[in-house]
Amino acid sequence: MNTTKKIIFKRDQAILLAAGMAITIFMILLFTNQPQILSFLELKIYDQYIQRYHKPAATGVPVIIDLDEKSLTEKGQWPWPRYRVALLMKYLQAYGAAAVATDIIFVEPDRTSPQIIRRDVLRDLKFSIDFTGLPADFEDYDRLLAANLAGGPFVLAIDFMNPTQRAQKTLPPPHECPIVPIKVAVIASPGAISPHDVLPRGDHMICPIPTLAKTGNRTGFITIAPDADSVYRRAPLLYSYHNQIYPSLALASLMQAMDTDSIILKMCSVGIESIKIKGTVIPTDHHGRLLVNYRGKMKTFEYISASDVLNRKLPDGALQGRIALIGTSASGLKDLRPTPLDPHAPGVETHATIIDNILSNQFIVIPDWVKGIEFSGMVAAGLLTTLLLMWARASWLILPLIGLGYAMWYGSVLIFQEQRYFLSPLYSYLTLGLTFTTLTMLKFWREERAKKFIHGAFAHYLAPSVISQIMNNPEALTLEGQEKDITIQFSDVRNFTSLSEQLTPTQVTDLLHDYLTPMTRIITEHHGTLDKFIGDAVMAFWNAPLDVPNHQQHAVTTALAQLAHLETLNEEFLETYGFAIAIGIGIHSGPVRVGNMGSADLFDYTLIGDNVNLASRLEGLTKYYGQKLVVSQSIVDACDATYHFRQLDTVRVKGKHKPVTIYTVYTANEADARKEELDLSERAHQAYLAMDFKKAKTLFTELHETGNDTTLYTVYIERCDHLVANPPDSDWDGVFTHKSK
Repeated sequence: MNTTKKIIFKRDQAILLAAGMAITIFMILLFTNQPQILSFLELKIYDQYIQRYHKPAATGVPVIIDLDEKSLTEKGQWPWPRYRVALLMKYLQAYGAAAVATDIIFVEPDRTSPQIIRRDVLRDLKFSIDFTGLPADFEDYDRLLAANLAGGPFVLAIDFMNPTQRAQKTLPPPHECPIVPIKVAVIASPGAISPHDVLPRGDHMICPIPTLAKTGNRTGFITIAPDADSVYRRAPLLYSYHNQIYPSLALASLMQAMDTDSIILKMCSVGIESIKIKGTVIPTDHHGRLLVNYRGKMKTFEYISASDVLNRKLPDGALQGRIALIGTSASGLKDLRPTPLDPHAPGVETHATIIDNILSNQFIVIPDWVKGIEFSGMVAAGLLTTLLLMWARASWLILPLIGLGYAMWYGSVLIFQEQRYFLSPLYSYLTLGLTFTTLTMLKFWREERAKKFIHGAFAHYLAPSVISQIMNNPEALTLEGQEKDITIQFSDVRNFTSLSEQLTPTQVTDLLHDYLTPMTRIITEHHGTLDKFIGDAVMAFWNAPLDVPNHQQHAVTTALAQLAHLETLNEEFLETYGFAIAIGIGIHSGPVRVGNMGSADLFDYTLIGDNVNLASRLEGLTKYYGQKLVVSQSIVDACDATYHFRQLDTVRVKGKHKPVTIYTVYTANEADARKEELDLSERAHQAYLAMDFKKAKTLFTELHETGNDTTLYTVYIERCDHLVANPPDSDWDGVFTHKSK
């Protein structure tokens, strides 16, 4: 590879490198800013991981007490009287539940309490009613429920809202919320921030009515916000409200079951690192949210119909040590939420899943270092793809890059399966795909531009098949200067100046067009390259810009085809212009310099070298020897027996000292037709070389009288006369030196 080609190659590489770096930097900016559409795609990839690689429930501790359609049919529509709720919760306690939590907020008084009914009838209908035989404790079902809750393993639900949520919902009348926050021990590293700066913050609490709230039972919030695509993937475990910290329903239920009143919160400079409860470390994000490791679709956990509990159909101790969560799967109660595994999952299953995750210590985690790996993978994908495309064809890289993409996916999946770390391959995939596509398109555009340049540069002097070959394999083309074995042809119209004097300029132009067009076409059809027109002369060559096997033979075939076609052209020229034309063709093969020659601004693809000059001299000798075609020894040596070569002479052409043996060429048919003449010519030439000039003259004279090449025979007759009169030295080599071109 010469210097110019190296410069072009390095320039192309620099462009690809710059483009690849620009794409990688662009992806870094996207990674830093996390646009919504890409965050959405990342969530969908996470969902795919969960759907394919989720594991079943591990502990069997959570159990869902379902206010299902069966319960509503048997016991009546919701809301049930609070005495029935009290029965349900007491029965659950009696079955041995370590904690009983309600995914329901008792935010209003029970309107079915006798004292409420009595008050409402008196107010609306203006008469009093009485309930005979009703125990005093059953006058107020809320007090009855509160009495049953006191001292039991019960956890009541609360909810938090921010100003936006408050504006969108109709809230119950405000009332006192005597809810007790949990005790939190904070372990803070140097520079750690306050939990209240990062925890989700509520400005309004929805809690049970004071009668129930004052029982002293634990409470837990059921506040869970979906992601941007309305799918529930994360759940906060803690909430900040009036500078106090409150647990979620799942966390409060665990604390009840574990009989603990406090948690440990580990803080760092960017937020929460983890939450610890009774020796179990819960990894959360910096806002105290847990990625819920969903176990399956609806009813992954055990469901028990609330009516079966109320009807006492469970065996004794059926819920021993378990956490019972009272919730609903009934569609009419509208507590269905989309999760990655189920578009209509009951909300209570999320609380059950969180409990199971914590008890089994099976979490899905996205540690801080994951982002570093994702960033590194993204940059590596961009740089690796760029470097590969700089040095190899895009088609060669499709399978390796597919393999790389599979390796990234498999690695991410393996880490998720084994360690439950979620490493998203999204940005690495996007970088790989965008880099590959862009750089491939850039390479394609540059190749197409190069092809157009090649087509424009060679369309007028290369055969269409050769141009197609170059288009399909541009690397085979070398436009830079190189030394190469080339076959050169020069052809010229005899006495064209004299002939043109008989014609008008327009006729001269027409004549040249009618002559040069078929001559050029014959050259290109035989894999030749047209170099240039020099007036009526034509210069062509073979074996460049592409290699042409047997290029010497192609050149001879071309010359004979041109001479044959000229006979047809001359019939037209005689009719049109009143005369025929004759041409001489010289062919020589040897090493030359081939490539773009000229200035930096204007150049041609051509040849230079002594062998080019020799080919031109051979064309000039055709007139001297009266031949249509003269070739050198290099052509004879390279061609097979397809043609018959007749030695004409051994000469020193003007400007060269080394002698050259020259020949003319006949087809096999022509050689057979002139066999006697050619045999006699060979004998005459051998006598001439043997310095028997008298015998040679006699034979050449006979040939002059009977043969066709009278000009050639005249040359040798005159030369023999001269040598007879002036005998050469004994070391005479038979070489004739030409003094003119």
